[in-house]
Amino acid sequence: MSATPPLKIDDLPEVLRDDTKVKLAGVDVDGMLRGKLVSKKKFLSVAKEGFGFCSVIFGWDMHDRLYDQELKISNKQNGYRDLIAVPDLASFRRIPWEGDIPFFLVDFFDDDWKPVCADPRGLLKTTVEKLQKKGYNAMAGAELEFFQFKVPNSSSSTTDSPSPSVISYLNDNPPHALPPLTEGMFGYSVTRPTLNKSYYHDVYDVCAKFKCDLEGWHTESGPGVYEAALEFGQISEMADRASLFKYVVRSVASGYGITPCFMAKPKHGLPGNSGHTHVSVVDKDGKNLLFREQKDENAPYPDIAHLSDLGRHFLAGILDGLPDIMPMLAPTINSYKRLVENFWAPVTVSWGLEHRAASVRLIAPPTSKPGATRFEVRVPGADANPYFVMSAILALGWRGVEKKLEISIPPLGKGQDVGSSADKGARLARSLREATDKFMSKDSIAREVFGDDFVDHFGGTRENEIRLWDEAVTDWELKRYIETV
Repeated sequence: MSATPPLKIDDLPEVLRDDTKVKLAGVDVDGMLRGKLVSKKKFLSVAKEGFGFCSVIFGWDMHDRLYDQELKISNKQNGYRDLIAVPDLASFRRIPWEGDIPFFLVDFFDDDWKPVCADPRGLLKTTVEKLQKKGYNAMAGAELEFFQFKVPNSSSSTTDSPSPSVISYLNDNPPHALPPLTEGMFGYSVTRPTLNKSYYHDVYDVCAKFKCDLEGWHTESGPGVYEAALEFGQISEMADRASLFKYVVRSVASGYGITPCFMAKPKHGLPGNSGHTHVSVVDKDGKNLLFREQKDENAPYPDIAHLSDLGRHFLAGILDGLPDIMPMLAPTINSYKRLVENFWAPVTVSWGLEHRAASVRLIAPPTSKPGATRFEVRVPGADANPYFVMSAILALGWRGVEKKLEISIPPLGKGQDVGSSADKGARLARSLREATDKFMSKDSIAREVFGDDFVDHFGGTRENEIRLWDEAVTDWELKRYIETV
C-alpha cells in the first residue's frame, strides 16, 4: 500500500474543498463501528479539539441492549455522559460505495483527556507506545475467514439494497435452511469464485480504494467461505484495516444480496472462521528484531535456532499469558465452538516452527527469509475485535521481553498434534465463562498488562454475554426435549 504524507489540520479545508459532509466512526468493545454523518462545517470545527459522543456505546451490547449490570464508563449515575471523540487524521480515506465521501476514525477520551480505558484503538495505541518509548515498533498481518450466505428474494429488502434481511428470513426459517453462497468444500479453488466473479473482484478492488489492501484473496474450505489476507503493516494501522475490512465486505456484499458472516463457528461439523494474526517487532529503521544473525547451534530447541533472544522472550510472554487473555481472542459464546479438537483450531498453550496445529506458529529461517520472521497466533477467530487481539499479543510478548521470560514448554514436532502426549501445554478455556473467570481473577496477567479499569469493564461485558446465553432457550434444547421429558 503506497504511503501518503500525514494529513494536518491546516490541510483539511483544501482536502475537503469539494465535499459537503464527512462520516466519522469509533469502535466499540465488540469491534463494531459506531458513528455518524456530519456536515463539513461541523467537522472542521471539531477536527482539532473533538466533539461530544454519547458514552452509551460503551454501556450497551452489540444489539443496543444496556448491560444488566451497569459499568463504570456509561451508566445511569453519570447520565450516560458524553465522551470526547477526536478524529484521527491519519485514518483518512474515502468511501467508494458512498460517492467517495470522506471518512475518519475517532479516538475516545475522558474529560481529563486520558484515553477511555475500553476504547479499542486507545488500548492498542497505549500498548504500542510502550515499545516506541524503547525505540521499537511492531508490525502485523491479519487473515480473516468468513462464511457467506445468500438469502432468497423476499419483501424485506430495503430501498437502496436488494439484499433481503437475514433476520427476517431466520424468523420464518430454521438456521440450517440459510443457503450458502456456493455449495461444497473448495479451498483455494481458482474456478469457484467465477460463480460470483463480479462480487469477488469488487471486494478486492474496493478494499484497495478504501486503503484496506489485500495481499491474498481466495476461497477457503467450506460452503461459501472466503479468506482475506490483509497487507502487512504497522500494527495500529493493521488493526484499523482489519476492522474496516468487515465494513467493506458487508457494504459491497449488500449490493449483491449476500450476507457475510464472521461468527467463529456458523456451521456444526465444519471448520470455523479463524482470525489468524501475525506479529513481529522492528527497530526504528524497520529492521526485524526477531531473527538471529547467526544460527544458535546450542539452542534449547532446534525450532528457535534462528530466533533472537528478544524473540524467545516475546514468545515466552505469549505462552505464559495466553490463558489469561482468552476473552480478547475469543470474545463470544460461539467462539469456543470453534476451539475444539480436530477442526484446525488450537486448544492448548502450544507452539512450533511452521506448526499449523499449535496456538503459536513460529515462522522463521530456514523455512522463511530472516526479515519475515514472525509469530502467527492462531487462537483468534474472525469474530474477535482486531484491536484487542493485537493489543493482547503485543502486551504479552512485551511483558516477556521486559521480564526476560524463558520458554516453558517444548515445541510440538511435525506429526505431533495438540492434545497428544507430546503436548505439554495447558488446555485453553472451553467456554466464555471459564475464560472470563480467569481473565478477571485478581492475579490475572491481563490485570498486570492492561490495568483493572479495562479488565473490569471488558470482563463485565463478557459476563453480560454469559447471562444472556444462560437465559436463552436454543433450538437444540427444544428438539431434544420437546417430546422426551
